Amino acid sequence: MEINKKLAEEFSLRQEQIDNTVNLIDEGATIPFIARYRKELTGSLDDQILREINDRLNYLRNLDKRKGEVLSSIEEQGKMDDAIRSALEAAMTLVEVEDIYRPFKPKRKTRASVAREKGLEPLAVFIMEQDNSSSPDKEAEKYINEEKEVSSKDEALQGAMDIIAEDISDNAELRKKIRSLYEKASKVESKAVDEENDTVYRNYYDFSENVNRIAGHRVLAIDRGEKEKALKVSVVIDEEFVFSVARQMYVKNSSPCGELVKAAAEDSCTRLIMPSVEREIRSELTEKAAEGAIKVFSSNLRQLLLQPPIKGQVTLGFDPGYAHGCKTAVVDSTGKVLDQAIVYPTFRKGKDNAALAKLKSMISKNGVTAIAIGNGTASRESEELIAELIREIPEKVNYIVVSEAGASVYSASKLAAEEFPEYDVSIRGAISIARRMQDPLAELVKIDPKAIGVGQYQHDMPKKRMDEALTGVVEDCVNSVGVDLNTASYSLLSYIAGVNASVAKNIVSYREENGAFTDRKQLLKVPKLGKKAYEQCAGFLRVRDGKNILDNTGVHPESYEAAQKLINECGFRLADIGTPQIANIGDTATKIGRKALCEKLGIGAPTLSDIIDELVKPGRDPRDELPAPLMRSGDVMEIKDLKPDMELVGTVRNVIDFGAFVDIGVHEDGLVHISQLCDRYIKHPLEAVKVGQIVKVKVLDVDVKRGRISLTMKGIKQ
Repeated sequence: MEINKKLAEEFSLRQEQIDNTVNLIDEGATIPFIARYRKELTGSLDDQILREINDRLNYLRNLDKRKGEVLSSIEEQGKMDDAIRSALEAAMTLVEVEDIYRPFKPKRKTRASVAREKGLEPLAVFIMEQDNSSSPDKEAEKYINEEKEVSSKDEALQGAMDIIAEDISDNAELRKKIRSLYEKASKVESKAVDEENDTVYRNYYDFSENVNRIAGHRVLAIDRGEKEKALKVSVVIDEEFVFSVARQMYVKNSSPCGELVKAAAEDSCTRLIMPSVEREIRSELTEKAAEGAIKVFSSNLRQLLLQPPIKGQVTLGFDPGYAHGCKTAVVDSTGKVLDQAIVYPTFRKGKDNAALAKLKSMISKNGVTAIAIGNGTASRESEELIAELIREIPEKVNYIVVSEAGASVYSASKLAAEEFPEYDVSIRGAISIARRMQDPLAELVKIDPKAIGVGQYQHDMPKKRMDEALTGVVEDCVNSVGVDLNTASYSLLSYIAGVNASVAKNIVSYREENGAFTDRKQLLKVPKLGKKAYEQCAGFLRVRDGKNILDNTGVHPESYEAAQKLINECGFRLADIGTPQIANIGDTATKIGRKALCEKLGIGAPTLSDIIDELVKPGRDPRDELPAPLMRSGDVMEIKDLKPDMELVGTVRNVIDFGAFVDIGVHEDGLVHISQLCDRYIKHPLEAVKVGQIVKVKVLDVDVKRGRISLTMKGIKQ
């Protein structure tokens, strides 16, 4: 199979784009590097498409490898022919390859293998010929043999039919047809193991839906229900549909032999093929649902990581709690800890004098301008306390509720202990909450992505695939933003293209031993960071106030000469980078002629555009262009305050297959069902909203007892 050609067809891309991309991957280039610095070769493909191409490339290469293994095995058995070779070449999935290989696999002991040992294969061949003039009973009598434990003609016929049934089940073409039939006409059914036992799976106690229509989130729910022994699940189909396919392929007539073949074909379907195909269908549904869930999780994670940082704020991190108090920490605008305390509010209005007094003192003493409240236990009461506090103090302070998913995992981690050895585990959590508001990306990379909690059924996903996908998202986000070489933690540095955890630690050690980096080239002195790693990582690492002003831009060192020439050609100086004077360099380049400039500088048009952008805004942060998070300062509502038709502004906290959860300032997030997300038809909520987006919603219904809020965005101008 010509893999590159197939990739070009599947992704509707030019062959040149695919060939160049595959070559770069094979040369060891990372996806972020290819996406950012090899746009001329790839046609400016973004990191997400490049990762999809890479995943598909690996699958097709594994498919080719397996085909080669199967081909060799069949040839060694001396059973290869042109038909098998052609079928293998045409196979497009691993399942098809395994179906072709099935008749040639070493078999464990089966009813058919026992019958073959008894010498009944010739009888099976005789029956399969379905000669009208022949008598299977008479022929079977020839095979009665006490030594071989064939004591009657009925036993002989049964053994022959077992052989026929297995041969039929090994037919790759038949299996393909039956699998196709299942995909079109079967249903997934689930029943309760115990109907009297009320569980979260009650909706699936008597459930049935077509295989080709069932939504991924329902597949995952049913799988989990089965795993927890709450549900019995099966894939059902009208057996007659399946029998007719097998009969059409094998039964030639209604002779006595034909009737035996018919019975063997039906036995093959019910005993061998259908259970196997059902397992394959279930596995395929789960795999497809998991892949869909991983994509949603990845999209949500990407949006969460790229939430705009709230810069320049002295922040009070507030980690709510009851019995053990509320942990607080104040950090300055760079994330340095200024103050910390544990307060014990009683959460009754006007009765929290000691706690309020302590918080007022911390705000006044440290010049706090923002408060980040964790959304865990007691966050509702904590929000009310903070709102009351803000109304009573002269300082202008706003607050935001921050997801604290994974904060406890981080605060108890080795990394947190290394960062804050002088602070208790509980205080580290408050520090993390404050820093999450200031720079979500820098803080969240310290936590296992699965612990961040944006998605559905994340703990049911294939671990390896989940880790690959989420690590890829974090890498893309970190590299698209870039990091400060002199302040970044090793956990942040480890996601930079070409830098692994070991090299990241070496960078930090070198920084501690030799002082701040003043030049990107110093990276080559870091142990284990060679020329290839330098090529991959240099453009994503920023050196502020270094020897070369270009080191604080996204311009790659390989393009420094071109950047310098561009500056000269347009009549500017290096010192003008980032100043108002150079703001119109793009217009100047256009007047000169961008095509002519590209030829003179020896670079492509995409690289020219990227260099111009970086010269105008060195170290630009793509997150700054996004709407700022929603800060609150007014009254706090409770769920009982909500009324139908009330319009509110909220933040999208999570997007799942059937809708989106929106934080509207009460303790419970409201659900906007997919049917209520917009006025047009959409296949998935991600077409309409994303995590972190500020949206206007209207209350549809409130169930105070169950803590459920139904919202709509239909008919509301966003």
